[in-house]
Amino acid sequence: MTAEVMETCLDPVLSRLVSSLKEAESLSGEQDLGFLQTLLESKELNALVNVHSKVAKIGKDDRVAPLLSSSMQVALEVLEQLAPRCHISPLCKEVFHLLQTPHLQSLLCAHDSIAKKDFYPHLPEIPMEVDEDEETIKIVQLVKNNEALSGAQSAEPIVGATIKTDDETGKIVIARIMHGGAADRSGLIHVGDEVIEVNGINVEGKTPGDVLQILQNSEGTITFKLVPSDGKAGQRESKVRVRAHFDYDPDCDPYIPCKEAGQAFQRGDILHIVSQDDAFWWQARKEGDRNSRAGLIPSRNLQERRIIHERKQIESNSESKKNDDFDREMIATYEEVAKLYPRPGIFRPIILIGAPGVGRNELKRRLAARDPEKYRTPVPYTTRPIRTGEVPGREYIFIPRDKMEADIQAGKFIEHGEYKGHLYGTSAESVRSIVNAGCVCILSPHYQAIKALRTPQLKPFIIHVKPPAFEQLKASREAAHARSTFDETNSRGFTDEELMDMVKSAERINFLYGHFFDDEIENSDLGKAFERLVQLAQKSECEPLWAPATWVQ
Repeated sequence: MTAEVMETCLDPVLSRLVSSLKEAESLSGEQDLGFLQTLLESKELNALVNVHSKVAKIGKDDRVAPLLSSSMQVALEVLEQLAPRCHISPLCKEVFHLLQTPHLQSLLCAHDSIAKKDFYPHLPEIPMEVDEDEETIKIVQLVKNNEALSGAQSAEPIVGATIKTDDETGKIVIARIMHGGAADRSGLIHVGDEVIEVNGINVEGKTPGDVLQILQNSEGTITFKLVPSDGKAGQRESKVRVRAHFDYDPDCDPYIPCKEAGQAFQRGDILHIVSQDDAFWWQARKEGDRNSRAGLIPSRNLQERRIIHERKQIESNSESKKNDDFDREMIATYEEVAKLYPRPGIFRPIILIGAPGVGRNELKRRLAARDPEKYRTPVPYTTRPIRTGEVPGREYIFIPRDKMEADIQAGKFIEHGEYKGHLYGTSAESVRSIVNAGCVCILSPHYQAIKALRTPQLKPFIIHVKPPAFEQLKASREAAHARSTFDETNSRGFTDEELMDMVKSAERINFLYGHFFDDEIENSDLGKAFERLVQLAQKSECEPLWAPATWVQ
């Protein structure tokens, strides 16, 4: 496009300015003229001037000009007139209530603000003379809402940031910007900015608590005068998702910098970690709450320290024996996860974990019988002699003891154990063969086999089959005439001791391995428990589910 054509597309005022540049050519350098010409011919500036012209024109048009700027006052006067007539006229009563609805009140308020043109930011005038040695300052206006700006002593929901006293200078500075909060959305406030004034009040020599009191007493727009920090890099949200392996309530945490800025969660919740910049306090929001402000949660390092400290206290207070569960098992805090999508023709093995006698094997048997071509269980190995009526490869695969011991040493069994002098176990190859055949492998191993099964290769869906409370457990087993699984020689019901052991065992399993479970089934009624198992099996086949990130990568 030539210069002549370009000029015809410009705003008339800007076009005249471009033409006048030629007259000033002898008074300014070519570089300055080139800069000004580029600026005046830019699409952005012309669009801005065009918008301004249209807005100014609308303001002069009587057809759209407001008739009054006191509609709120008129509404109040009408309410005064209607009040004494509400009891005698249903119409007056209806109008009386209508004029007090929040939506109509907000509409009238907005009308008056626009009519008065009271929608521009009211900033202090820029001084005519500025000292070159004076610090650069910025003025930021934020609308007060239910977000958190906190200090070391107390907190008040304000603008989504935290403040502190700088250890070296003693000045009030921005300590943390909460992702998704008003301060973060503005893009104008940064960590390290020094707070000089709040709503015209000088904060020099004040404490964070004093500043919070000022904010608490403020209404509507809050104006900050700040000295920018050296580092103004914007915060970038991370894409990390984790599954929480513990419950957290910031209101019960005496060490959190700001309780109101905390994010509560429960074990099993999926959290979006948006910032890990702080070594002790991460910022996170619950997955799916995209519009909410991020909150503070303890970092993995901080939580691990807490758990180790708690375990040492428990061990030191234990007079009977040292609790070796703490030494053997990993410290569960957070596990990075990602969505695992169903793969055509490849099904995740279903692992049923639970206390002995809780009914895992019966649930497994019923699921396999529901669709024998789809749901299959691997044939276990054993070193015991074959019994009358047994067929090798049907009930068990019979193998010499020395061979099975060698295979166990070689890591070919995902679980194994000894019972009455004979070895029993499930081989890893038998599980893989079922998966590779396009079937759903169902297992009910000992809970200690979880680590061997929970691998990126198998990607199992692990379900905890747990008993109800003792009284309900006892009543349900008696009503179903359930037979004890602890006595092979006698057909009898469960004893109270066996039932109580079942409940305690389930609690211990949940404590040690609960963070590995994808879901759970309470087996208080076998029919309902089986229906739940079928639902979970279908869920594992059809829905994208959260799984360890290493399985997806």
